[in-house]
Amino acid sequence: MAKVRSVDRVSAALDSLGLTGRVRELPDSTRTAAEAGAALGCEVGQIVKSLVFRLPDSDEAVLVLAAGSSRVDVGRLATVVGSPVEQATGAFVRQRTGFAIGGVAPVGLTAPVRTVVEREVLAWPRVWAAAGSPRTVFDATPDELLAATGATVVDVAEQ
Repeated sequence: MAKVRSVDRVSAALDSLGLTGRVRELPDSTRTAAEAGAALGCEVGQIVKSLVFRLPDSDEAVLVLAAGSSRVDVGRLATVVGSPVEQATGAFVRQRTGFAIGGVAPVGLTAPVRTVVEREVLAWPRVWAAAGSPRTVFDATPDELLAATGATVVDVAEQ
């Protein structure tokens, strides 16, 4: 039942933030960008991956919103945030965001999380992001995502 509450949290956040996209439940998994792109019939780059990293020096979480076709360069991310970073564990992700890996949404988090958006996300007129479960997504413009998350645009994709 936790997945239902997560999806409901995302729906409520979309409404309260004035985002026009709605949560869509798909028949197949959208756990990976490739699965989501195939299920939606869109380019993999239009899928926004929500990747959570941990700053070991401060135990802070950083949420990176990246295009599904790109990979985050951890060294570049560390430079941007000014601290070493490591991939977060599933338990850390759930504790800090309220979501399980594979369904981490950029909105509806249970606590504020420092968020950055990889510049490649801005290349698309409309993108799709996880909506709280491995089979749910919502669509938004990159500008809507920036406004809703308060994210900073960064260049952290692998070259």
